[in-house]
Amino acid sequence: MKSFQGQALSWELKDGVMELALHRGPCNEIGSTTLEDLEGFTAALEAAEGEAHAVIIYSSLKSGFCAGADLRELYQRSQSMDPSDAIQGVRDFLKRIHRVMNVIDASPLTTIAAVHGVTFGGGFELALVCDLIIADKMARFCFPELRLGLIPGFGGIPRLKRDLGNGVVRDLLLTGRSFNAMKAQQVGLISQVVAEGESLRAARATAAQLKKFDRRTAAAAKNFIKPIPREELQREIDLFCELFAQPAVEAGLRKFAESTEAQPYLP
Repeated sequence: MKSFQGQALSWELKDGVMELALHRGPCNEIGSTTLEDLEGFTAALEAAEGEAHAVIIYSSLKSGFCAGADLRELYQRSQSMDPSDAIQGVRDFLKRIHRVMNVIDASPLTTIAAVHGVTFGGGFELALVCDLIIADKMARFCFPELRLGLIPGFGGIPRLKRDLGNGVVRDLLLTGRSFNAMKAQQVGLISQVVAEGESLRAARATAAQLKKFDRRTAAAAKNFIKPIPREELQREIDLFCELFAQPAVEAGLRKFAESTEAQPYLP
C-alpha cells in the first residue's frame, strides 16, 4: 500500500519518503481513533523498509503539531468503569501506544518530526521518537501532565533522558513550563529552527539529502547511537498507572473535560 487516508491521519510513500500527516481536530489529540490509525501506519512502515529511506511526521492543522493525549476521552471512559477496570484499560492503551512509539523509534529509516505550534504531552513524546526534530520558530514544547497529577505516559521521560541532560528533563517535567523553539535548540532538543510555516519544507529538503547515503550504514549508525530504553519505558507505564488511581487525577481530568476554553491544554 502506497497511501492511506484515515480519520486521524494519512500517509503516502513517494520517492523513498513516507510522509505521515496528522489531521484530527482540534489539535491531533491522541485517543483510540488516532491510535488505531497509528498502528496501521507502523505496519506499513515496517513493510516499506526495503523501499523507503526516510519518514516525515507533521501536522496539517494550523493549531499545532499535537496537543497530546485525548484527555476528554480518557476521562469519559474512566467514568464508565469501576476503578480497577479503568486502570487496566489505561495500561492496555499505554502498552499499545508504546508499541507504536517503539516501532517508529527503532525503524532503520531516518525519521523526521516537522513541528509547529503546540507540541505538548503525547505530541512532544511522538516528536521525541524521531531521529530529528525540525521546528518552526512558533513551536512550543511542554509536558503539562503534572497539572493532572500524572507523568508523561507515552515514553517521554526515558527518551528525553536518553537525548538530553537531566537538568533539562527535570525542568520540563517538574515545572510544566513550555520551551520555545530557540530554547529547545539551545538545549539540544531540536536540530533546526526555521521560519514560521517552513518546517515541512525543511524536512523534505533534509529527506532528499538523506537519499544520497547508504541505507545500511545510516541504519547501523542509528542503531548504535539511539538505544531504546525498554526497561525504563516499562517502569514509566507502571508509575503512570499507579498515579492514575489517585484522587487528584480524577479531579484534574474532570476540570479539563469540563473546561469551555478553546485550548484548555495551554499552560
